[in-house]
Amino acid sequence: MIEYFPIESKAPWTNADDADLLSFDWLRETATFATSDDDRLLEVSFLGSDVIVRMLDEFPLSTESGPDDWVGLIPHHFAYRVEGDPFFKAQSGAWREVVGSPKHYRFLTGSDCLDVISSGVPTFRLFKR
Repeated sequence: MIEYFPIESKAPWTNADDADLLSFDWLRETATFATSDDDRLLEVSFLGSDVIVRMLDEFPLSTESGPDDWVGLIPHHFAYRVEGDPFFKAQSGAWREVVGSPKHYRFLTGSDCLDVISSGVPTFRLFKR
């Protein structure tokens, strides 16, 4: 079973299906998201924390496990902490021990999925384009 725990973000949209992942800055451990009808960008950052990142189209998630195994997903919601996902389980136990109790975070849009495993917590910043 994969459990989703919603996280409050500063996302300016009410429907995450309308958002897109624009970029990921590897040096700053920061992703930028936007919608086409808003002049603001949302930055999600894990600055200063070790991260493992996976970016994919949202569709392949349904091939890892079936929707019957998902608990806590809220339609059109953007940010989650996730437990029980195969992506987290596939990571090195040694790495998890070294970085100190990492957590799995997932950011969903209509077409993208950004998975981040980190011992840090995400920070959100909204700014003008």
